[in-house]
Amino acid sequence: MSLSEWLVTKRNLPSKSTLRQRALEIPEGLWIKCDECGLLMYYKTLNNNAKVCPQCSHHFRTSSHDRIEQLVDKGSWQPVNSELASTDPLGFRDKKMYSKRLKDMKAKTGLSDAVQTGLGTLNQIPIALGVMDFRFMGGSMGSVVGEKLARLIEMATRLKRPVIILCASGGARMQEGMLSLMQMAKVSSALHKHQQKKLVYLPILTSPTTGGVTASFAMLGDLIIAEPKALIAFAGRRVIEQTIREDLPSNFQTSEYLFEHGFVDLIISRTELKRQLSIILSFYQYPQKNNDSVVY
Repeated sequence: MSLSEWLVTKRNLPSKSTLRQRALEIPEGLWIKCDECGLLMYYKTLNNNAKVCPQCSHHFRTSSHDRIEQLVDKGSWQPVNSELASTDPLGFRDKKMYSKRLKDMKAKTGLSDAVQTGLGTLNQIPIALGVMDFRFMGGSMGSVVGEKLARLIEMATRLKRPVIILCASGGARMQEGMLSLMQMAKVSSALHKHQQKKLVYLPILTSPTTGGVTASFAMLGDLIIAEPKALIAFAGRRVIEQTIREDLPSNFQTSEYLFEHGFVDLIISRTELKRQLSIILSFYQYPQKNNDSVVY
């Protein structure tokens, strides 16, 4: 390239201020970058693939609304006990009052608490579904989370429906003290009565599933299913290492590690979850709705 040609090309290049302006003109939320492989993709592409990276299959965190849409047949979702909301029985305060924190979370997420419960159909199979939402105070299990799940399980027992709970939680909610720990026993007791009726319970462990949730209903399923590379634990890695005075494997507390050691029965990608769940439920001879008739 001659000097004159280079000068012409240089003159035609956009200035830094122009490039900054063009960057500002790109609509927010149009693109997203995968944290694992670095793939830059449209948000729409990611959403159409159930929030799973199409290149490396990294599972992005997603909301309870998205998960309900991914699993439940369109038009069949019926929320139950959606009006239940936490109070502040202990008058707890850390950096801010617990009552204020609850108010902020409700405004931010549009949820009354960290779980949505309801009835619906999955590929025409009637189910009772609970979906925890990590956006609401880390999916922590307080009194309302435990109450909503217990009521859902009791309703499923009466209706003879399988229960599916998608777990995503940092554990029991410290702002409610002993009241939050009591939910472990309450939900576990409801599940015991459900399983005594020979009804199926399937927990889906997503990232993260930790603390009191792992120590109770997350591990009480007929089949324990996890998403790929999900963090599943009771205590934190550092606490365990300091207690046993040993270094842990790099993949410790992942769904793959737990599968190898028999704590998890199946690892299923989110993109395949609905289809695989319908196959699993069909093994238990749950009827499908087909107009007004029942088909096995």
